[in-house]
Amino acid sequence: MEIINRRQRMSSVARKLRREQDQTIGLVPTMGALHEGHLSLVREARRMCDVVVVSVFVNPAQFGPGEDFERYPRDLTQDTTKLSDYNVEYIFAPSVEEIYPKGFSTYVTVEGLSNQLEGVARPGHFRGVATVLTILFNTVRPDFAFFGQKDAQQTMVVKRLVRDLALDTEIVVLPTVREESGLALSSRNAYLDGRERRAASVLYRALMYAREAHDDGERSARRLAEVVRTQVEVEPRAQLEYVSIADAETMERLDKLPDDRPTLIAIAVRIGRTRLIDNIVIQPARQKTRATVEA
Repeated sequence: MEIINRRQRMSSVARKLRREQDQTIGLVPTMGALHEGHLSLVREARRMCDVVVVSVFVNPAQFGPGEDFERYPRDLTQDTTKLSDYNVEYIFAPSVEEIYPKGFSTYVTVEGLSNQLEGVARPGHFRGVATVLTILFNTVRPDFAFFGQKDAQQTMVVKRLVRDLALDTEIVVLPTVREESGLALSSRNAYLDGRERRAASVLYRALMYAREAHDDGERSARRLAEVVRTQVEVEPRAQLEYVSIADAETMERLDKLPDDRPTLIAIAVRIGRTRLIDNIVIQPARQKTRATVEA
């Protein structure tokens, strides 16, 4: 395993792998503080690709004023130890100055998708995400890049970015990895104390209540949102920021859940000082029916 800190070195290595050795490259972009969710992406990258690159970079451009950039967990030694079990060939861990050199003034914005939900709650967040991923994709030139479903809106932004800019990378999205309580794994879970961690299970529980209501026949987005809201409000340590029910591919807000397209139910909740997000995808009723008949 080689740890690379310079963009020029990473680009040179990747170019040699592609041109001289004809090897496929898988990139797992992370901000470090690796957990099982990240490692599930690494395992899939290892399965699909000849060479795996894991980037570790806490990106200041996606943090807003007053957010947790300074206290975001950083431990490259521990991250390296975790990755050693997966035969990762390269860790790309550049400095802020390496990614954003003096005089940097070019940013990437994905219009529309970036202006909803997390984009409203965290202005400029997706501009920072799209910019750093464009730099990473241009540096590593991966055949595949791996992301988790927990950050559903981010995956949509990344897919649109790749499509619109004709980047030669296929985006692979894998299921959310959860604790036994249902809490989605996140580096920010480290901020939670024991009581807050137990309280945080309300996110997934509320989403499951909405899924059950849908399975029982409810199709009103307003009423399903109310189901989520009611469940979150039961937990005194939880403060709901938003619940969104939208088309799972376009982020278009829905009044009624369709029977022919998947629906994304997404929430953001504060538990104490920690802000958490989660989501589930409701598959179309017709697709479920077809699957049952075929079985």
